[in-house]
This record gives sequence, structure tokens and C-alpha cells, in this order.
Amino acid sequence: MTTNKKWFIALLFILLILATGCSSGIKQAKKSDQDITIFVASDIHYLAKELNDNGEAFQKYMSTSDGKLLHYIDEITDAFVKDVIQEKPEVLIISGDLTNNGEKESHLELAKKLASIEQSAGTKIYVIPGNHDILNPWARGFQGTEQYVTDMIGAEDFEKIYHDFGYSEAISRDKTSLSYLTAPSKDLWLLMLDTSIYDFNELIGSPMTNGEIDSETLLWMKECSEKAKKENARILTVMHHNLFDHSEILNKGFTLDNQEEALEVFKESGLNLVLSGHIHVQNIKSSEDDNPVYDIVTSSLGVNPVQYGVLEFEASKGFDYSTARVDVEGWAKETGVEDKNLINFTKYSKDYYSEASLHRAYESLSDVTGYTEEERNLMAETMSLLNSNYFAGTVDSIRNEVLASKGYQLWEAADPSLFTKNYILSMAEAGKSSQNTLTLR
Repeated sequence: MTTNKKWFIALLFILLILATGCSSGIKQAKKSDQDITIFVASDIHYLAKELNDNGEAFQKYMSTSDGKLLHYIDEITDAFVKDVIQEKPEVLIISGDLTNNGEKESHLELAKKLASIEQSAGTKIYVIPGNHDILNPWARGFQGTEQYVTDMIGAEDFEKIYHDFGYSEAISRDKTSLSYLTAPSKDLWLLMLDTSIYDFNELIGSPMTNGEIDSETLLWMKECSEKAKKENARILTVMHHNLFDHSEILNKGFTLDNQEEALEVFKESGLNLVLSGHIHVQNIKSSEDDNPVYDIVTSSLGVNPVQYGVLEFEASKGFDYSTARVDVEGWAKETGVEDKNLINFTKYSKDYYSEASLHRAYESLSDVTGYTEEERNLMAETMSLLNSNYFAGTVDSIRNEVLASKGYQLWEAADPSLFTKNYILSMAEAGKSSQNTLTLR
């Protein structure tokens, strides 16, 4: 054998060893089969483009909104879809209020977008309804100067439309609601609870805001817990309504009507981590005892800062929760969008919500006497700053600045009967720590 051939064989042998070593390293770096990344979105309030011409009627509707970026919800949803496909989490959870007001066309369009995620990324998607999604008499489209009634859906329609996003994989179904149990892995199961009350919506002419878990569903939850224990699986609970009050002022209609009864079952069944939505505030609360139950509210995907939760589960350790913002700007650049609001979306969404909060503050002070124009401006600016950070779960980052401001001091000294005063004080009190992270071992 020639010297050149010997060197070639030796070099080939070394390359094979290096390649094997790299391959081994990659396998070690991969997540264990027991480890799962879960994306958590809530309150998308998707409105199909076909139902909105962005005309006078829609603009009027938007002027009375609570800061939702409904005029860009199609673009936000597409950007979120892109993020999920790019990151490829094992699971995506959407905890209710998938649509603006339960429009059939919105449900169908959103389901198509979700299907593209499963097809492109292999991510398993699990959804539950919120109070806006089923039998909603407010289902509307917008054309020119008029709103028009459009088709809504019933519970059977919801299950059919979202058949591939949880219901087809259920290992147990509740007989009295759209709740189901599913097992995305052998170590982690999902208890998806339908807490919305929609049977009387058509009778009263509006969607009921409040929610509950009825007695039969509570019994079924206990059965699910026993089933999981036998298989040595951990259960993560998902529902639209909140298990705890996430605001001292805004809780009626948001926290479960039968909260105390439900909490008792959660504790008995060892269900100690809940993901919820509904209130749109990024917030984490827990029961105050030696074996706490945690309730994480992920803020609305359609409200600044347009974020979702990221839950990392390791069977040997537990859960790590954090948040991430939808990369609307990256999506806009990639798709060649020329809308300046979308190109600079981080600033635009922040300014949009701040302006909506500012407007609300001025409205709350419109009938209050005894303040100069300068004082009203200072009070309104304080309200806007606090409210924007409250919904983002970041009051802790500006709390000291707010407490030292003249605007906050004016609110402190204001009439105790003013709702806005009490709301502002509660936001400041709730912001002593960040609401965007939780480690649960």
C-alpha cells in the first residue's frame, strides 16, 4: 500500500471517529423523551378577515374596545403560527376565547391556521372553549357603516371544528361539558376543563362572563386523578376561568363561581398547577398553605405585549414557566409587509395600549372636581403607565418610580369611593414581584 493511501485511510478513520463523537454529543444534548416544551396561549379573540372590512362600523366598535389589537389580530395570529412552527414545541395549549365573539367563520379560519402548525411542526395542539366561543348572540361581522349578525356555533360544532386539537386524542371525556383528559406523554397528562356557561346565552341575549365547574365534572376530575396516579403520570390542569382572584378589584365573573368547592377537589386530587386566562392580566397566584396550588394566567395574545407562556416540563424536576413575545416584526419582515405599525410593532402595540389606558383615566376623572388640568394629566399618565405594565406582568419594573410620582400621590389622596383610585392602588400592591416566571419543583 502506498504512503498516500495509508494517509488517506488514517484520515478517513479519524473523521469517522469525530463524526461518531459529534453524533453522540447531539444525542446527549437532545431532550429526554420525558421532557416537554409547552407553549401556552390564551384569549386570541380571533376575527376572520372575511367578517371585517375595516370600515366605519368596525372603527366605531374598536373605539369602545379595551385595548385589544383586533384590527391586527389576523397578522398577530399568523406571526404566532410562524413562531410555533419555527420553535417546534411538543405541545401548544390555547385556554379559551379563541374567537372574538364565537363567529363560525372565525372558528373555521383559526382551525385552518392551527392545522398548518401540526402539519409543519408536528406540535400537538389542545384547545378548550372560553365564554366568547359558544352560543354567542354577539357574533357579528362588519361591513361599511353597519354591523351584521353572523353564524355562531354550538357545543357540538366546537367539538367537530376542533376535533383534531384535543378531542380526538382524549383518553377520558366528561359527560356534562366539553372537558377532556389527554396524554401528550406518558409522564404528563392534560386535564382540559370547560368552565364556561353558555346554555343561557341566547335567552339573555349576551355571553355569560362567569364560569364554574359543576358537581359531576368535579367527580370526573377525581376519577382522572386516580387514573393518572395508577400510571405514575403528572396532571397539568387547563381552564379558561381563574381558580384565584388575580385582582382585588376585577374578579367577579373571572374567578370560578364555586372557587372554594373546586379548590378543595384540586387539593384532594393533587392538582397543583393550573393554566388559565380570561382576565387578560399576566399574573400568578397560589393558595397560602404548605402544599400550594398555583394558578398562572397567561395574558391575552391580542393585547400588548402580545405574549404567550413557555412551560418547560422535566419529569425528574418539575415545571419552569416564562413568557415570550410574538415576533410580529420578524414575521412582517419575512413576508414583505409594508405597514409601518407592523414593522415597528413592539412600539406600536405599547403606544396603542397606553393611549387606550390614558383615555380611560381621563374618562374616570371627567366628573371629578377639584383638580387642575395639570393634575388630571399627571393622574392619567400614572394610570396609563401602571395599567400597561399590570397587564404585561411587569409592574415590579416601574413600581418605585410610580410610588414616588406626583400622579400616584394624587390618586392616594383621592376620594376612596372612586373605582379608579382603588384599581390603581391594587395594581401597585400586586406589582411587588414579576408575574412572568415560576419554578415549581
